[in-house]
Amino acid sequence: MIRQETIQISGIRCERCVLRLAKVLEGHDGLEAANANLMGQVSLAWDDTRTSRDALLDAMARAGFREIVAA
Repeated sequence: MIRQETIQISGIRCERCVLRLAKVLEGHDGLEAANANLMGQVSLAWDDTRTSRDALLDAMARAGFREIVAA
């Protein structure tokens, strides 16, 4: 099943950051689509039989991009 979600992340400050995030996610098994903007919004689509939201967040966190959780 394909899941879709847009999350807010920290660490996006410039176009190079967006490109670095794309490189981090490139080739992630099960990731169908990813799109980030300079406001830190990342739209993800993934096959939940092959990867998980947590696995994607972990991959981003290892590169310095962390989810911003509303208080």
